[in-house]
Amino acid sequence: MPRQTPSQTIGPFFSFSLVAGGENVLIDERSSGERILVEGRVLDGAGEPIADALVEIWQADSNGIFKHLADPRHEDADPFFAGFGRSATDEDGRYWFRTIKPGPVPTEDGQQQAPHINVTVFARGMPIQAITRIYFADETANERDPVLASIADPQRQQTLIARREQSADGIARYCLDIVLQGEHETVFFDA
Repeated sequence: MPRQTPSQTIGPFFSFSLVAGGENVLIDERSSGERILVEGRVLDGAGEPIADALVEIWQADSNGIFKHLADPRHEDADPFFAGFGRSATDEDGRYWFRTIKPGPVPTEDGQQQAPHINVTVFARGMPIQAITRIYFADETANERDPVLASIADPQRQQTLIARREQSADGIARYCLDIVLQGEHETVFFDA
């Protein structure tokens, strides 16, 4: 039986329409690179989980190549790696992706960006999406990344850096909560 939708000033409610299942697995057995699990929670300003958010990621493959025409090396991208995924949050605000650790990506002026994942978050009450990144705590290249360097406050930089943990199945697990507002708000970028 259909239930009444929550009273919100702005929808939509994503979990039933944009995620059928499996969109958060970007790899198969033929994909190249270190297999990782990226997970966390989407939280509101009070630290409460957002159960109907949608998290999308877009990332380079293990060689730092995007599977997109805008990357001049796109023809060399791993054909067995999706590069794009989406995850609905569960009742605890949790999202997760099974993917590979991306390689470093060059900027337009030739600098190297640290390995990272581009993230877009859609949630109730947000008329536009929030755009951020996930970096990896065990990457020394973070110290030279031009985007991280553009954030003057080191504590604010930490809102983008996922900590590494080992999962029970031996796959590296990177954990990062995304906080949409408040004291511990994640750094977000203009589109």
